[in-house]
Amino acid sequence: MPAEAARVRWRLDLGYDGAAFAGWATQIGQRTVQGDLELWLARVLHLDEPPRLVCAGRTDAGVHARGQVAHVDLAPGLMPDPAVLTQKLNRVLPADLVLWRVSAAPEGFHARFSAIWRRYAYRLSEPDAHAHPLYRNQLTALRQPVDLDLLNRAADTLLGLRDFGAYCRRREGGTTIRTLLELRAERVTDGPLYGVIECTVRADAFCHSMVRSLVGALVEVGTGRRDVAWLEKMTSGAVRDPAIPVLAARGLTLEEVRYPADAYLAERAREARTVRTTVPT
Repeated sequence: MPAEAARVRWRLDLGYDGAAFAGWATQIGQRTVQGDLELWLARVLHLDEPPRLVCAGRTDAGVHARGQVAHVDLAPGLMPDPAVLTQKLNRVLPADLVLWRVSAAPEGFHARFSAIWRRYAYRLSEPDAHAHPLYRNQLTALRQPVDLDLLNRAADTLLGLRDFGAYCRRREGGTTIRTLLELRAERVTDGPLYGVIECTVRADAFCHSMVRSLVGALVEVGTGRRDVAWLEKMTSGAVRDPAIPVLAARGLTLEEVRYPADAYLAERAREARTVRTTVPT
């Protein structure tokens, strides 16, 4: 029996309004980003079965994305001109899902494991901030004002390589050790989001509910309900505690995924597949 021909990997860049999706990953009886996109890929490419997509970050139900990245492996010759496929898919995809581009993936590329960091934004609206109503589904409203200086000083204590188990839902066989590269908050000074607090969270990878828990903990400190000593105690314990609030999904957006130069894609993928069990001292 002849060996199966090598498949060709394609990169997909996409965005979506997560309000009506039950997250990225396919779920029986639920509408998901992966499910919609795989369905329409199969129809447009006339495939017997939907192809499997792999994404850079599996967003939860209600979470949005401006810069999601995925890949799909297809038989040689199956893909039409990528620009044409992008146009065809965008004609049939639902209005809350858009494909920015399809491109040939460089050798060694893996949407998830080749990424060196992901950047999320979490947007908060204080009681006296009146953001444009068009953005109401991308914001979480607060009942108290936030001291940003206090919040950012607390955020600085969380940077670096550590076990973020206090901010994650653990997954069997997984790890909660991550490198948090950036965590800061600032008020938007112009445009339709004027006055909104925008929290930027960037790390090599994230575990389930990590961003919403990190921002939730910082809001506790920034509003004066908790102090930095409490934050340090929660973090050092590396154990999930119900005292750390998990903020609503609607305020969270996956903004960007960054990859290394093409020559280092495969190496990065190998490194990312190594499960970290301890934090170096």
